[in-house]
Amino acid sequence: MHQIPAADIPSLVTRDMLGAVCVLTLNRPQARNSLSEAMIAALHAALAKTAVDNRIHAVVVTATGPAFCAGHDLKELTARRTDPDHGRAFFHHVMTACSALMQSIAELPKPVIAAVQGVASAAGCQLVAACDLAVASSAASFVTPGVDIGLFCSTPMVALSRNVARKHAMEMLLTGEPIGAERARDIGLVNRVVAAGRERDEAVALAQLIAGKPAATVKTGKAAFYRQAEMSLADAYRYAATVMTENMLTRDAEEGIGAFLEKRPPRWPSA
Repeated sequence: MHQIPAADIPSLVTRDMLGAVCVLTLNRPQARNSLSEAMIAALHAALAKTAVDNRIHAVVVTATGPAFCAGHDLKELTARRTDPDHGRAFFHHVMTACSALMQSIAELPKPVIAAVQGVASAAGCQLVAACDLAVASSAASFVTPGVDIGLFCSTPMVALSRNVARKHAMEMLLTGEPIGAERARDIGLVNRVVAAGRERDEAVALAQLIAGKPAATVKTGKAAFYRQAEMSLADAYRYAATVMTENMLTRDAEEGIGAFLEKRPPRWPSA
């Protein structure tokens, strides 16, 4: 499989530190920040670095240019149709790599917040749905238009259908029609809608609010949230009760509850 030169990866995703918040910016505006093989690798690598950096307590994913992310790089994919296998191996590699990227967001021990300034299309919409939280500009839009080009948005469907009700997801997938930021908020795809140009600042402010919470507790809670969501009701409660029992025994819980009872600000051991 084609290897991405290491020197080509960093420029595709830039990184800025704002206190305990890391801002990762998709930086391929000339291609509408499409998820090429290299862009997928760059974002995955950037997220992996945040996972092991103890200075970082929350992550914001944003983008340069008018589009947040136009989805897969269709020019790159189409060019591989001349391969001996008509592109099958490359298509599978890219779709698998993209799926691994999306799963890594759920597995990241820190919350990830999307700041969406423009259109999030297909796998770009998937990226928004994969993030734990999302803030959208009033000018943003969301669309899964694969049905219009004969390529149903099957992988975006996975994240989308785990964010919004089935009939909302199916309407987006079957019609390929875009929805605006307000509608996206109404159906649960994004958390907040702000004036155009304010989305990054709002996402950073939200990230900073969360970053002020005890890091170990947030890590435990995020992992438990996604795990219990796939369980039956009874199994989810059994699992959550075990998680809370272990959480109750941590220094964070001891300090937090003690501070509450003593009516003083907590001094988080894991901060």
